[in-house]
Amino acid sequence: MTVVPHFPRLEEKMKVFPRILTSVAGALILAVGVSAQAPAQKPAAVVNGEAIPHSELEAVIKISTPPSTTPLSEPQKKEIQENCLNLLIEDLLMRQYLRANAPVPTAQEIEKEMQELAASLAVQKKSLPDLLKETGQTDIQLKADIAARLQWKNFISPRLTDQVVKQYYDTNKVFFDKVLVRASHVLLKVAPNAAQADRQVVYNRILAIEAEIKAGKITFQDAAKKYSDCPSKDNGGDIGLFPYKFAVLEPFAKAAFSMKVGDTSGIVPTDFGYHIIKVTDRTQGQPSNFEALKNEVKEIYAQEIYQYIIAEQRKSAKIERN
Repeated sequence: MTVVPHFPRLEEKMKVFPRILTSVAGALILAVGVSAQAPAQKPAAVVNGEAIPHSELEAVIKISTPPSTTPLSEPQKKEIQENCLNLLIEDLLMRQYLRANAPVPTAQEIEKEMQELAASLAVQKKSLPDLLKETGQTDIQLKADIAARLQWKNFISPRLTDQVVKQYYDTNKVFFDKVLVRASHVLLKVAPNAAQADRQVVYNRILAIEAEIKAGKITFQDAAKKYSDCPSKDNGGDIGLFPYKFAVLEPFAKAAFSMKVGDTSGIVPTDFGYHIIKVTDRTQGQPSNFEALKNEVKEIYAQEIYQYIIAEQRKSAKIERN
């Protein structure tokens, strides 16, 4: 089985060549390949000295904007633009990482994939030129996309041994069993670059809120309404049902899933700030079997590794947005 990541620039080809990408996240994000030529105008962004041209961003926006009889508002256009640019930045960060950490595919490997893609298109009465026109790409850009997929395969495959994948399954079995937890929380935000003294001030505030709740001076719901920095405050802190992974930050999920219905946590730090969590419901889920889910587990683990690499690359990357 070929396990590939959520390369946004490759997802459009999923419609015509499923082997190129399986989207673990379940959402199709349509984009196009990296330009092989220097941009003729100021780039949309520069990532570690490498440009993302406006022409590429515009092509992504065009492909990813669904047809509509109602014109988009300016805020909607801006949101689409920012989302597309973020995807292209993350895609470029991964490609840069792979250049330094994964074997480069051979010309023969790339050509083989091109031939298989052409054969797949032929079944649909299409050709490579048709695909390039639809996606706004050149032949060079398409080959660059295929090279990136093959390079990811070279990187990830040795890391997905049966032993490692089984360990990942066991660690996250509650997720594969489809257990959901419902929780409310009080959040006091802390800026990522906040000084330690400022963090301590916020921490002392949430300690005082926790003491109020424990003493019965205020209900959890009212505390959320009064103090929380999360929009969920309007619902008394309720954020609804969520799975163990990919919905909330990991420390939050670990705390919530370790609690019983009705329990209230201590102070839980995350990248957003400090939380107090109350679990209000929990589903039974459905017992899963590793052997039946092995391929799915591999894909999900590969996707998690992909997202982890992106997050780590962002920490040290020099990103300029224009």
